Amino acid sequence: MTTAAHRARPARHIRPAWAEKPRPVTRAGKAVAIAVLLVLVLMPFLVIVSTSLASNQEVVDNGGWVLWPSHPTTRAYRQILDGGIVTKALGVSVGVTLFGTLLSLACTTFLAYALSRPKVFGAKPALILILFTFLFPPGMIPAFLLVKGMGLLDNYAALIAPVLINVFNLVVLRGFFQGIPEELYEAARLDGAGDWQTLWRIVLPLSKAALAVVGLFYAVSYWNAWFHASIYMNSDHWPLQQVLRTYVIGGAQIADTGASEAGMISAPQTTQMAVLVIATVPILIVYPFLQKYFTKGVLTGAIKS
Repeated sequence: MTTAAHRARPARHIRPAWAEKPRPVTRAGKAVAIAVLLVLVLMPFLVIVSTSLASNQEVVDNGGWVLWPSHPTTRAYRQILDGGIVTKALGVSVGVTLFGTLLSLACTTFLAYALSRPKVFGAKPALILILFTFLFPPGMIPAFLLVKGMGLLDNYAALIAPVLINVFNLVVLRGFFQGIPEELYEAARLDGAGDWQTLWRIVLPLSKAALAVVGLFYAVSYWNAWFHASIYMNSDHWPLQQVLRTYVIGGAQIADTGASEAGMISAPQTTQMAVLVIATVPILIVYPFLQKYFTKGVLTGAIKS
């Protein structure tokens, strides 16, 4: 009887050491470490934003950097956005980012779908050639000669065409498309749907997460691009990041920031930090809305590829 009761008693679950609830001291230490890292990360952003909003006198009194402005003013933002070189560069960046992202996302989607389907003529050799360009990218001189030979110098197409399709994004989308159950493709074919209808009605609705992530990757890449502009474009057609690099990192002065306000021109540090804020804020605004798609979009495509 005792033996039967002992056997009937459920085995006691032993929690492994790594699954135990952390002690209060450990939790407090983690909270302090996270708080310190958070301060170290946010402090530079606070200094940049505060300096861009500070008055000239505050910038001079604090040696060029302001932690918290006592009298915030948006004079620097009004000056650089009032028809000067920064305003034009901002328009170039917005246009190139929007048009380039849409075009790159469309071309990457079509190519990834073609490479993901079995029995497509020439798919494997084409994939090998594409991966070869990823492992052995062209040099700067051959790329420049190609762009020049195509007549794209000082043309906005030079900021999009050389980087139209990113191999990493292509591999991610291809892996995601391959992860879609084959039964859905067969059901679409039985219903008389062609390749375009299958892509539009079956594949794309199921790939919103991957498309959102890849689209964000393209948008960030176009928005932050400056190297191609420095090679292919004249200063009149520079995007915002090239202006930022020249006038902030390079230490040059912004000669034309637009009309000044009542003859008052902002200090160089204030103007530079305002340009830096304008170049950073758009991505910070867009990223939180697409963050939820990152794990599902990128990891699923990468694992299945």
